[in-house]
Amino acid sequence: MSGASITAEPPVRGAPPASAGGRWRRYAVAAAFLGPAALFLIVWIIYPAIYTFVQSLYRGTGFSEFAGIDNYKTLFTSPNLVQAIKNNAIWVAVVPAAVTALGLIFAVLTERVRWSVAFKTVVFMPMAVSAFAAGVTWRIMYQQDPDQGAINAAIASAKGVFSPEGVLSQAAPSTDALKPTPGGGLDLAKPLSPGGVATLGLTRVPSAEVPPTAKQAVLPEPLQGGIDGVVWRDFKPGGGTPGKVEEGELGIPGVTVELRDAGGKTLSSTKTADDGTFKFPGLSQGQYQVDIGASTFAKPFGGVSWLSAQLITPSIIIAYIWIWAGFAMVVIAAGLAAIPRDVLEAARTDGATEWQVFRRVTVPLLAPVLSVVFITLLIQVLKVFDIVIAVAPQSVQDDANVIALAMWRTSFGGVSDFGLGSAIAVFLFILVIPVLLLNISRFRREV
Repeated sequence: MSGASITAEPPVRGAPPASAGGRWRRYAVAAAFLGPAALFLIVWIIYPAIYTFVQSLYRGTGFSEFAGIDNYKTLFTSPNLVQAIKNNAIWVAVVPAAVTALGLIFAVLTERVRWSVAFKTVVFMPMAVSAFAAGVTWRIMYQQDPDQGAINAAIASAKGVFSPEGVLSQAAPSTDALKPTPGGGLDLAKPLSPGGVATLGLTRVPSAEVPPTAKQAVLPEPLQGGIDGVVWRDFKPGGGTPGKVEEGELGIPGVTVELRDAGGKTLSSTKTADDGTFKFPGLSQGQYQVDIGASTFAKPFGGVSWLSAQLITPSIIIAYIWIWAGFAMVVIAAGLAAIPRDVLEAARTDGATEWQVFRRVTVPLLAPVLSVVFITLLIQVLKVFDIVIAVAPQSVQDDANVIALAMWRTSFGGVSDFGLGSAIAVFLFILVIPVLLLNISRFRREV
């Protein structure tokens, strides 16, 4: 042993027992912090939830007539409520996946363009507007009249390139010399030989449909070795003789006239001049048929009825995806920015294509972020309400109905059946619980 002295340390004294006053002080501090939150939790969540469940067991607005589970039976037997459940199922099946996929595409693509900030701003901007206001905007855009609805106006512009509107849309033959064809045109009943003149008079032509370049109609002289004729508006103020070209009657320019042989095969077509005349020169002897082509009478594009019962739910879903795509893009882009770039470069160095890098590296690394977006959208579509009531006209709200809207209409939309409305609310709450549990489980895994 060394000569150093060894001294024993005194035993550690235990902490003095807390006094009763100290314990109550800690309890008071905790109560001061938690009390207001607990009060609001009880007043705004727990009490309304219990009250709603109890109300769902009664009929009408009070607690005078006990209904048991009758309201819940009505929930699955009423056609309107069943339609609402079916529509919500469509929303759940389509919207979360579509928004997540679209947000992923936008987030990946914006990393490769210089104007990504401007693009993200434009895509995210709908989130700054309330869903009701966005719904009103889309309802205007969905108007069937192409002169009012922007979507149908765009379709009309594209359609006009491939199938333009006809010169006339309401015209009818002025005499029995013209007969309708199965294809929608007008056929001269009497065949013509070279040297014949075809007079194709039309009536019921509004002044607004007469092209501004129209001139006085002229009956042409017979064409040697060919067939000519005139298409004109067979009408003049004060009367006139049907089938006869008269002073004051205008030729119709731009009309498609077709020449067919005896077997019905189209040989040639031409357009009428400003005075309505046309000609087919250089014909051999034989019988020919002259008719006005169906394209002349093509109706203008009347627009797609986006707000009809058949299309109202897809139309609202498109508007909803437009709103939430910006949210998904921003969240996924934040997750994408956190991915280590050396992992991506290593995959490319190993010979992976961009698609393989995206599918096998980027998407797996983004799985936690994608699940956040997907679960958030699941909760949102289960309680979707405002955009549905904003876009769907009153006449088709039954067809566009969803659970939250059905709850509001049943309780406050004139029916005033708070018992059934409460049953719908309880059912909606039950649907949300599995999603909430999934979200809580995800939070625990991340922690």
